[in-house]
Amino acid sequence: MSTETPSAWSPILSPEAADHALRVVEEIAADVRKSAEESQEEAPAWLRRGPSLAGGDAGEAYFFTYLDQVRPGKGYDDLAMALLERSIEATGTLQAPPGLYSGFSGVAWTLEHLRGRLFEDDGGEDPGEEVIAALFDHVSLSPWRGHYDLISGLVGFAVYALERLPRPGGRECLERIVARLAETAERRPDGVTWLTGPDLMIDRDLEAYPQGNYNLGVAHGVPGVISVLAQACAAGVDARDLLDGSVAWLLRQKMPAGTGAVFPYNVAPGNADLKPTRLAWCYGDLGIAASLLMAARTVGEEAWEREALQIARAAAARPADQSGVVDAGICHGASGAAHLFNRLYQATGDPALRDAALFWLERTFGFQKPGQGVGGFEAWTVGDTLDLDWRPDPGFLTGATGVGLVLLAAASSVEPEWDRVLLTDVPAKS
Repeated sequence: MSTETPSAWSPILSPEAADHALRVVEEIAADVRKSAEESQEEAPAWLRRGPSLAGGDAGEAYFFTYLDQVRPGKGYDDLAMALLERSIEATGTLQAPPGLYSGFSGVAWTLEHLRGRLFEDDGGEDPGEEVIAALFDHVSLSPWRGHYDLISGLVGFAVYALERLPRPGGRECLERIVARLAETAERRPDGVTWLTGPDLMIDRDLEAYPQGNYNLGVAHGVPGVISVLAQACAAGVDARDLLDGSVAWLLRQKMPAGTGAVFPYNVAPGNADLKPTRLAWCYGDLGIAASLLMAARTVGEEAWEREALQIARAAAARPADQSGVVDAGICHGASGAAHLFNRLYQATGDPALRDAALFWLERTFGFQKPGQGVGGFEAWTVGDTLDLDWRPDPGFLTGATGVGLVLLAAASSVEPEWDRVLLTDVPAKS
């Protein structure tokens, strides 16, 4: 198939559709602003309505920053700054976990990411200095007993260290993280992988996988490791053997043809029941395709790129009624599928991927119910009692601000560099 690589980020929506998308984004913004300015009767939790990147002030801060780039002069930058400052203040007063998506390293990532976008770097006090020092000490713990994943573990810490580069501490922290990944890796005849051990599993998963499992999702598994190892190599950190081995292992985990997906959710010792994944960023073929293509482009591996494109095209051909998509959020919803297909299209020029992005954008609009939730969007998610239901969610990962960021990327020429936190920021081919 002949493809043409676009030279820069460009909107994929028609002018009329882009105008509609931006109106929807501003509806989301109005509700999020109202929610952000409401007084909170209870102490904020880290994940929701607290300072977190996934569901709180940090994620909302970079939503409003990107919105200000597309719709300047409406005070969105001031609101973004207020949210950023509030998230930093809360980091100093709450007992903060370290993880990227629900902890202090995510607030620090947002601070680094918004430097030069929301506020100028005047060369004065460095508010990230204490964070990178604390994280360096944390990832110096050996043997490593914690998670290795993107959401709360080593991969997430590496995403922050990469965002920190070339500022002091970033490279040193990244080197320590690669060392921890090396010591926790399993080197097997079929490649290199990482076990999520039973001590790190929730009870529900422990019943199914008493010996642990090897996770194949970007959010919690080996594809996330592959992405940060490739970027570590590009930064001059010695990680190539781990990278090559982990890609080899991943590609050997494909399911038999005709099973509904290329990859399962995970593989486990003594468990031959492989389950085809839904179409999503967090788990499944689409997230794997984007992270593998990002790694391939980063280190210049054309064979990996061919594999990634085959996986992406298979995901694009998947019928919607077999996708498992039930809401609009980035993590496992329609907007996440739309954005990853858009990112893949922008990187490759493949029209099948553009068509898939447009299809999932239409599905995203279809989930909007005016007058409900946040800007008309609700998330199908668990509540405090762990029951599934439709709930308002202003957050980035599963909620409305994530939907808004996806729509901004589809409707404008502002490159969505925020998706570095998803490990799917595939560079255009040089």
